[in-house]
Amino acid sequence: MTCEVVVLYFAKSSELAGVRSENLILPQELTSKDLWEKIAALHPRLCAIKDHVLLAVRQEYVTIGDDIITLRSGDEVAVIPPISGG
Repeated sequence: MTCEVVVLYFAKSSELAGVRSENLILPQELTSKDLWEKIAALHPRLCAIKDHVLLAVRQEYVTIGDDIITLRSGDEVAVIPPISGG
């Protein structure tokens, strides 16, 4: 089964993806690694930050790996790049 989620891109990830947000149809269950790979496949320039990016699902950070994520229609997935400041 699939669901429609909103993917939000912040800072450098927005610049690399060329969008601030978009709706995607994704499987309801997938690993966080698969989620990242689906997003990166749509926006290959995101690979430049792949080792430093964080994902958040429903405003909770998820580790990119083999953990299963269950998505629901309307969920927000955030792509959060490394942030620098002073």
